[in-house]
Amino acid sequence: MGRRQWDLTGTGLRFSPDSGSFEDMKAVPVRPLVRLLLVPLVATLAVLAMLTAAAPGAHAATDLSKIAEALRASPVYVDPAASDLLSSSDADALAARIEEADKPVFVAVLPADHPSANLFTNLRTETGITGLYAVRLGDRFDARADGGVLSRPAVRNLVTAVRSEGDTKAQLNDFVDAALRGTVGGSAPATWSGSDGGDDGGVNTGALIAVGAVLAAGGGGAYALVRRNRARHEAERRAALAKLTVVVDEDITAFGEELDRLDFHPAESGADDAMRADYERALDAYEKAKSLMAATRRPEEVRAVTQALEDGRFSLTRLAARREGRPLPDRRGPCFFDPRHGPSVADATWRPTGGSPREVPVCAADRARLADGHDPAVREVETASGPRPYWDAGPAYGPWAGGYFGGGILPGLLVGTMLGGMMATPSYAADYGGGYGDFRDPGGYEGGDTSGADFDPGDFGGGGDFGGGGDFGGGF
Repeated sequence: MGRRQWDLTGTGLRFSPDSGSFEDMKAVPVRPLVRLLLVPLVATLAVLAMLTAAAPGAHAATDLSKIAEALRASPVYVDPAASDLLSSSDADALAARIEEADKPVFVAVLPADHPSANLFTNLRTETGITGLYAVRLGDRFDARADGGVLSRPAVRNLVTAVRSEGDTKAQLNDFVDAALRGTVGGSAPATWSGSDGGDDGGVNTGALIAVGAVLAAGGGGAYALVRRNRARHEAERRAALAKLTVVVDEDITAFGEELDRLDFHPAESGADDAMRADYERALDAYEKAKSLMAATRRPEEVRAVTQALEDGRFSLTRLAARREGRPLPDRRGPCFFDPRHGPSVADATWRPTGGSPREVPVCAADRARLADGHDPAVREVETASGPRPYWDAGPAYGPWAGGYFGGGILPGLLVGTMLGGMMATPSYAADYGGGYGDFRDPGGYEGGDTSGADFDPGDFGGGGDFGGGGDFGGGF
């Protein structure tokens, strides 16, 4: 059977099966024509491939560094592949509410097939900012937080309260509202409204996006409220430092007077190297305390000053024991009622007003007063309602007490007092520092601070993240 030839009417071309090519009708070169036919076909296939790759369930996971970069600029991130879970307008409204509250709360909405292994730990490392992190992963939800921002039980309770909610918008709004009503510590990171160091001709694009979201959702008033909240927070910290400055300057002066009254000279008869070393340590502690206080800019920095004073007083106690031929004293905390009394000599039972009895370290004079049924000589500080014992004068005196008594024994001493109650709240560490034993220990960073990878991975781990048979953390 003979092979057919086809005329392409109107084109001037004829296809010959024998030669497998277009033959001369208008002498158009064959290969260029084939290219003209193939190029649009290839382009069409490429577009289809890209659309397929972008379809839900077939996307490539967004790199965590990109998610972290977005969260450094705004509190809410929605992966393009999860845009069906939360609309851009709802995300903007949620971000505006978080920024208005001025709290370090981060929310990420990711597709169900995004890798979940160590998700929180890796995201926290990439973001590098202390805070509360919530993630909606498809239809699952979980959260983690730095210990200084929110305790593990608090995070667990917040998650449990909203985990059964299927609607993403409702779930995230309820979670954020509950978190902001609670005691989330610290302030929003500066990168949400300031420069993150990028080179954009002096303009921070991420910050402009965040500000734009606030303005669009609530107008200029919402953004102004954020600024006022931060200004109020800083004003409170400055006021706290002013109070502490008065008290610490009194302590430094009192210790200097002790040194002036000391009847000791390194070259005097009977002085040995050990005595001279104690004396030098006391002098160094005095100078260190003055230097540290002169450089103090934050309330929590006062702790190092009072620690130096306590070291100096213990050195004087050792010096006195050497000169008098007595056994060297064991290291004990200062007198609880007034650290200016010097190192304690014993523990005595004391009960604060409305509190339970506890053992507190006391100096010899206060031990005698208590034994005789009298009140101890308590260190009082000025408050708006007049002089009050330091443990009933407000939260600012936590760092001051922390330097004298350290982290181990302080919670037991202050339980049931105003200061003890305040130091037990998660927000205290963000405002006045941490490391007070059972109270808090955020590693020196506030909520919203840039700590990089310097954080406790235990706060963000647990159960492999989003594991445990549908329960993200599998246990906190």
